Amino acid sequence: MDIRIGITNTGRELSFESSDSAEAVKTAIAAALDSGQSHLSFTDVKGNSYIVPTANLAFVEVGSEETRRVGFVA
Repeated sequence: MDIRIGITNTGRELSFESSDSAEAVKTAIAAALDSGQSHLSFTDVKGNSYIVPTANLAFVEVGSEETRRVGFVA
């Protein structure tokens, strides 16, 4: 699933693919914001880790878990 994170005062977005479910990502983000944690931690499908400060979150876009289709649709 694709995750896109906007960070304030930054011209670019953080975009990566995660093996976690959409519900797990949403729950982790909501729990971090509700409890006042200082950062969120994500891991992509390649094993790279991302740490994002919660104070600078502009938006989080969680893509669908649908697999991509190959070929042309008529």
